[in-house]
Amino acid sequence: MEPIPALNCEALVEEVRQCRHCTGLPEAARPILQAASNARILIIGQAPGARTTAQGRPFDDASGDRLRGWLGLTREQFYDTGCLAIMPMGFCFPGSSASGDKPPRKECAPLWHPRLLESMPTIRLTLLIGHYAQRRYVTGNYASLTETVLHWRELPAGCLPLPHPSPRNQRWFKANPWFDEELVPELRLRVQQALL
Repeated sequence: MEPIPALNCEALVEEVRQCRHCTGLPEAARPILQAASNARILIIGQAPGARTTAQGRPFDDASGDRLRGWLGLTREQFYDTGCLAIMPMGFCFPGSSASGDKPPRKECAPLWHPRLLESMPTIRLTLLIGHYAQRRYVTGNYASLTETVLHWRELPAGCLPLPHPSPRNQRWFKANPWFDEELVPELRLRVQQALL
């Protein structure tokens, strides 16, 4: 019996970028992700916003600046696919609502995540940004994003939950100073260890 060939991550990324599975998007589908078979760190976020969709590059904004600061990575490291992969819960901009962007489309994660995860066998650290990613990938009965992030020590060593780094979350950061004091230093340490 011949071995099953490993999924080619780079070919799969191109397949995702051609996806037109969803209907009813506010704009033409434009899936945004970053992945390679040799990536060491995986970010599972929410969905690209309108600006990210226009630019075609995830976290190329103030949120990305804050996130790179948390991780202790330069822009070059952050956008190096051999270093870091970005796989959102929804790959296309879901549209706007009165309070911000709409939730990620529910079709994307079940359709693409299993294959993408299988195609990246060298992932050492997974970062779950926002409650949509945490709800899908964190086992445990945490009542909110804050509760999930607060109990980060209870998660497997290869996984850390994070709030969204958006400037809109200033109130959350002020109300939770333990995040910068306790979790960010641990996050930077784990990022460096994952890249060794």
